[in-house]
Amino acid sequence: QVQLVESGGGLVQPGGSLKLSCVASGFTFNPSRMSWYRQTPGKERELVAAISSGGFTDYEDSVKGRFTISRDNAKNTVYLQMNSLKPEDTAVYYCNTVIGYISYWGKGTLVTVSS
Repeated sequence: QVQLVESGGGLVQPGGSLKLSCVASGFTFNPSRMSWYRQTPGKERELVAAISSGGFTDYEDSVKGRFTISRDNAKNTVYLQMNSLKPEDTAVYYCNTVIGYISYWGKGTLVTVSS
């Protein structure tokens, strides 16, 4: 059974940093592309960053240069380092992977950027 468990969210001041983690289980982690999405009330979930099994990365334009996605295949974990956080980064952040034609999601972790 596929499980994705996010952690690391919280309250941070503008300009601060947070590091999110997502521990995966129930599937073969290494070949899988892993992604982080975020969602705010009333808006669609949006892709923030993704990383392939070979380490190739892709970022949403508004987070380029501030966020870094990485993975540790030995720990079945994907990370999202978020620096220079802005109030507009406030959202629930979700870990995602697609296996076959099925998209799997974690329960999310809330990031609040506020002074």
